[in-house]
Amino acid sequence: MHSIYQDKILQLAKSEGILRPRDLHLHRIPRIYLNRLTRQGLLRQVGRGLYMLADAEPTEHHALAEACKRIPHGVICLLSALRFHGLTTQLPHEVWMAIPNTARQPKVDQPAMRFHRFSGPALTDGIESHDIEGVQVRIYNPAKTVADCFKYRNKIGLDIAIEALKDGLYQRKATSDELYRYARTCRMTRVMQPYMEALL
Repeated sequence: MHSIYQDKILQLAKSEGILRPRDLHLHRIPRIYLNRLTRQGLLRQVGRGLYMLADAEPTEHHALAEACKRIPHGVICLLSALRFHGLTTQLPHEVWMAIPNTARQPKVDQPAMRFHRFSGPALTDGIESHDIEGVQVRIYNPAKTVADCFKYRNKIGLDIAIEALKDGLYQRKATSDELYRYARTCRMTRVMQPYMEALL
């Protein structure tokens, strides 16, 4: 193998966390080298078209990194965001992701994903960026996630939304001002207000 390509790919895998074949295209490296490095045991395939360094240890949030590598314009939301922020005891079996109303439905075989269409400020407000395994993962902050849970309470259950609201306040991950702000963004002020008044 041409050592320049090998070194460059391993360097990319280290900085990117998760590599896709298209990442090599930007550096004019033939994709065939991914297979060769995998056969040599230097890379490990972690999903279709996704590769990591063989000695890199996946974290508990690996599925979020994988999902955001596949759908870079998406934002981790609802149950997956709650889990990331430690605001639920639920263990979602899918990665919950917000995508723009106008986006085409992504075709992803793994990880298992559930898409929700957001628009306007409900899509763009309250996004944080977290580094997970070298991948920049876009995820809604705790207060925005709680407001989203009330908005989608028919899908995830009102009990989960209330639990998230309580935990967000008690763990000081969201202030009442932040919660009211995102309640307005999601048009949930009237729904959330009685629960917030009972807790404050």
